[in-house]
Amino acid sequence: MTLLITGARGKVAQAITGRLHSAGLTVRAASANPAELTVPDGVEVAELALDRPETFDSALRDVRQVFLYPEPAGIHELVKAAEAAGVEHVVLLSSSSVLGPDAENDPLAGHSLQVERALADSDLTCTFLRPDAFASNSLGWAYFLGRSMPIQLAYPDAHIAPIHPEDIADIAVEALTGTSLTGRAVTLTGPDSLTFREQLAVLEDALGRRIPVEHITRAEAERQMGHHMPAPMVASLLDLWEAANHGPATIADTTQTLLGRPARTFRQWAHENAAAFTGH
Repeated sequence: MTLLITGARGKVAQAITGRLHSAGLTVRAASANPAELTVPDGVEVAELALDRPETFDSALRDVRQVFLYPEPAGIHELVKAAEAAGVEHVVLLSSSSVLGPDAENDPLAGHSLQVERALADSDLTCTFLRPDAFASNSLGWAYFLGRSMPIQLAYPDAHIAPIHPEDIADIAVEALTGTSLTGRAVTLTGPDSLTFREQLAVLEDALGRRIPVEHITRAEAERQMGHHMPAPMVASLLDLWEAANHGPATIADTTQTLLGRPARTFRQWAHENAAAFTGH
């Protein structure tokens, strides 16, 4: 039995691939650009581009389980190809945003929700992993911290419960190799609710220096963020953070509740990745 890992250039997918291969399982890592993949010796690579259905059959050959990144382009054709190939189970890396109000019109949730619905309408057994904010999202501050610039935030006291990407990988491996998560939809968080200001205090400790935080207006945040992402995405993020200003984030499932292992903390992630914030 072969396990197919899509989006195999992603950090979570790389971690899953390594764990499965180390366990002696047959793994195929797939990407639209397979020549750019770095995989352990013995892991097969394959081309899988959702906008090119002609790549599906080869990538799905002898596959019984799939780890899938949420890309709606070509998802209905991929589902049909997976059913025809004898795939039995799909583990989707979705998003907790699909649980929000008006999710189908939310640019943060739309991609994941479309894929969830396509899978739910299929004959495949599906497991939906819905992580909340990744701890690695804080790498968005790396440019500024590497240049000793202040961090400007419209909602510095917005609460989130960031999850370590390695925890997501551990849970995904359990979903692919065990039975406890099969057919479930689980919301995933880290073990602690932290404001952005508190996350930056953790990074201060990891970096050994002070990080100034400046409170800016929403309009200024829209202007700054608009240089890097579409306006609807900016508005959705700022709405999310504004709503998160009103109290601690809910702690959902973690590796502790699902696997019986302590969840990795944001502090752990920060110390592991401190070099990414130094500008070197």
